[in-house]
Amino acid sequence: MRILSLLTILLASVSLRAESILPTDARVAVIGDSITEQKIYSKYIEAYLLACTGRSDIHVFQFGWSGERAGGFAARLENDLSVFKPNVATTCYGMNDGSYTAYTPQIGGEYEKNMRAVIAGLKKVGVKAMAIGSPGGVDPDFFTRPTIKGEVYNENLAQLRDIAKKLADENKQSFANVHDTMMSALAKSKAALGKGYGPFGGDGFHPAPAGQLLMAQAFLKALGFDGDIGTITIDMKGEASASSGHKIVGSKKGAGTVGFESTKWPFCFDADPKNAGSNRSILPFTSFNQDLNRFTLQVKNLGTAKAKVTWGSQSNEFTREQLENGINLAAEFAQTPFDTAFAELSSALSAKQAFETLMIKQLVTNLRNFATEAKEDPEIGAALDLLKKKLMEKHARLDASARKCIKPVTHTIAVKEIP
Repeated sequence: MRILSLLTILLASVSLRAESILPTDARVAVIGDSITEQKIYSKYIEAYLLACTGRSDIHVFQFGWSGERAGGFAARLENDLSVFKPNVATTCYGMNDGSYTAYTPQIGGEYEKNMRAVIAGLKKVGVKAMAIGSPGGVDPDFFTRPTIKGEVYNENLAQLRDIAKKLADENKQSFANVHDTMMSALAKSKAALGKGYGPFGGDGFHPAPAGQLLMAQAFLKALGFDGDIGTITIDMKGEASASSGHKIVGSKKGAGTVGFESTKWPFCFDADPKNAGSNRSILPFTSFNQDLNRFTLQVKNLGTAKAKVTWGSQSNEFTREQLENGINLAAEFAQTPFDTAFAELSSALSAKQAFETLMIKQLVTNLRNFATEAKEDPEIGAALDLLKKKLMEKHARLDASARKCIKPVTHTIAVKEIP
């Protein structure tokens, strides 16, 4: 009985880890400072949620604000989130909260106080699920503040990481370990590519796309996605099959060449494998593809020791054992049939998120200055409500334009035995 109980607990924990915390009709607010306002990791998150999960009920809005600390967001939270009404939120504060100095208990206490206010405020406005993120890290080779070394500031940020985790645990919310995800990949990438490789950006703390992908990875894992994009099986002597999100549109029994139509996309990357301005460059040093981007091809009944697999315009060779066990197409192929569609979606999301920054920073946040007048004068209140409505109508049009980019992608996989 004790063994059965332990097995039940284990199975339940596996199920929980594999299940996203996003509810039906999720409305995800991506919240943070200037690193969020860069609109890169937030775009990666949104692209993943819209294109890679197979869900059409998710909406995303980024609320990044340059120079902000947790207390700054706590002050604008209720007003600014009112236009979007999120039920899910990701938060990423701490880089500025650390004050660019060595850690002190006062710094930690102020950060904890303000993060508690943020969490309480999110609960108040109806946010049920949160991925409470730690701050990231700084690159000592590029972080050249005269008052503090990068190594010392990373010790400060690690203290704030621990506070963020404590608050997540206390509130029974998910924790996004942005700090460790970034710092682990930084050490590995520097060892391989040298000190001149800068995934954390030219100033050492505003990440380049390579570092931004690490941030997105931490948050997507915290949101509970298991990374299973799909599995395609080709039987060299029988019928092909595909998992949900992918259907066969043309094949012959045992032919080795199969056409597919996919509504669930793998995440696609930039081209350059060595430049930190390309998110692809960080992939050898992190587990993004293994954790979040598994598009598996399995080949059965291969009659030779090796085979050439052609997917789109690229061909690679694999052993029979590799193909029987399954290869991850998203990791093995630098070019994919999804690249063009993914780039179009990314461009549309960039336009949408740029409007979100303009809308919040230039208009919505300033409307709180008229709160008294709006209460005292119904006409002013109605005018402000109309302005918010018009802004959200334009936002809805930009959102719709992005969603139009998500279409079924047709592609062919050909497996040719190598004598």
